[in-house]
Amino acid sequence: MRMIDYLNLYFRYIGISVRAQMQYKASFIMATFGNLLMSAVEFFAIWALFDRFGTIRGWTLPEVAMFYGIVNTAFSISEAGVRGFDMLPNLVKSGEFDRILLRPRSAAFQVASLELQLLRIGKFVQGIVVLAWALSAVDVAWTLPKALLLVGAIGGGVCIFSGFFILEATLSFWTTETLEIVNAITYGGVETAQYPLVIYRDWFRRFFTYVIPLALVNYFPALAILNRPDPLGTPEIIKWASPLLGLIFLMVTLQIWKIGVRHYTSTGS
Repeated sequence: MRMIDYLNLYFRYIGISVRAQMQYKASFIMATFGNLLMSAVEFFAIWALFDRFGTIRGWTLPEVAMFYGIVNTAFSISEAGVRGFDMLPNLVKSGEFDRILLRPRSAAFQVASLELQLLRIGKFVQGIVVLAWALSAVDVAWTLPKALLLVGAIGGGVCIFSGFFILEATLSFWTTETLEIVNAITYGGVETAQYPLVIYRDWFRRFFTYVIPLALVNYFPALAILNRPDPLGTPEIIKWASPLLGLIFLMVTLQIWKIGVRHYTSTGS
């Protein structure tokens, strides 16, 4: 199937999802505003921290705001775009996943297209606003490569978080109950990546660099953009290539997904 056909089908799926969510517009607006408000309160806590202490390990509020904006923008896109994987445990328990396997399309594509969660637009807008303010406030000599790296960091972050959602869904083929440890890594990872990893203990930094590669989301790209050295001695090439590594991580999780699909045995009902 050609890529253009996949895109046409994807937008049809998304159109159905959007129309369903817009049936109750007042409810949608209030929920979106609530999501935006909660995100704003979250950043207010960061502002209060810097208002009290000025800097954290030499990092200023605009620099940390750039971390915050990148990771929350990437996460909101991922959470909205591949939310269908959160529905997989119910599909497996009910046997509805059998229908997906019978259709002549990729199972991962169909699951990812089940729902576009528009409520996340509040978090997305807030992330973009904070990022725009941070970019105007940091002292950076912007060049085209740095601008492309920033865009790539957001794209790489989308790939990393989407990979986490896919891994969590894949576990449903062996256990139909969600493992909270995966949520702790995904949602807890967002909180972790909002700050430069240098403020954490050495073992913690290494864990979120080499085991759970959240450093690829924004830490390494931010170091390159801000011209800061890495205490861990990371080569410069890794800082610039980190968005590509995020894409590789997503491709690896999709291969793990295929292994899970091959082990799917249906409900027997």
